[in-house]
Amino acid sequence: MLEGFESLRIARDGVTLKLRRAGQGAPLLLLHGHPQTHAMWHRVAPQLAQRFQVVLMDLRGYGDSDRPAAGAESANYARREMAKDALHVMGQLGHAQFQVLAHDRGARVAHRLALDHPQAVQRLMLLDIAPTLAMYRNTTEAFARAYWHWFFLVQPPPLPEALIASDPARYVRSVMGARHAGLAVFAPEALAEYQRCAAIPGTAESICADYRASAGIDLRHDQADQDAGRKLAQPLRVLWGEHGAVGRCFDVPALWRAAASDFTGRSLGCGHYIAEEAPALLLDETLNFFRSNP
Repeated sequence: MLEGFESLRIARDGVTLKLRRAGQGAPLLLLHGHPQTHAMWHRVAPQLAQRFQVVLMDLRGYGDSDRPAAGAESANYARREMAKDALHVMGQLGHAQFQVLAHDRGARVAHRLALDHPQAVQRLMLLDIAPTLAMYRNTTEAFARAYWHWFFLVQPPPLPEALIASDPARYVRSVMGARHAGLAVFAPEALAEYQRCAAIPGTAESICADYRASAGIDLRHDQADQDAGRKLAQPLRVLWGEHGAVGRCFDVPALWRAAASDFTGRSLGCGHYIAEEAPALLLDETLNFFRSNP
């Protein structure tokens, strides 16, 4: 997978981040979801690299990036901290401004990145999420059943960590296989990569810290933005799966119109894992939305 992509490591405040890059043109940062790695983009990144300088980054706690200790309130895994990672990586690569395509957890990082650093993020495409604060505040039984891991992972340590660490591959297959398309949609080598990285020591602790931050310190940051009337200023395109829980359980357009000044979006005929279930549709959307010239 991803032949021809250069492998790099960039450190920020003692946390080393793994990334891959290829292509020329305007810089485009791709951020992955849970419980995946940058490998989730393998069906679209090579084609995007024909038009853009594509940067694929493993979020801290995932893939082959470092897994720092959670810290008080899991603050080391706050979206704000992960957004600083992304900003630093792009700055070290020489990109003061760039566009972002992001899925799931990475899309929540991208949302925070665009809010905190509007001078850096030019355009933003988010896959299969609604704003985090709105999702927690409007949770239903149907959503809780579909996204059970949101509520499992935030339980106090050490139980969630111990259960994940006892069989990391089973955890990956359980989370991903329970969605609309099942496990068959994933390339065997991609699924093997997700399972390999889930078994790296410290991953269970990092995953839990990620979700605990999202249900705690991140919500306070989001509420502060809402109270201050801050919205995304960049052109925002949101895509969600017609068969995914986000689209079924939330009014995705209404929630993003309340959070962004320039929103467009639509559902696609797939489930949650858009880049792997519907890569051709996603490529069409990205090529139409992002600007290929620096």
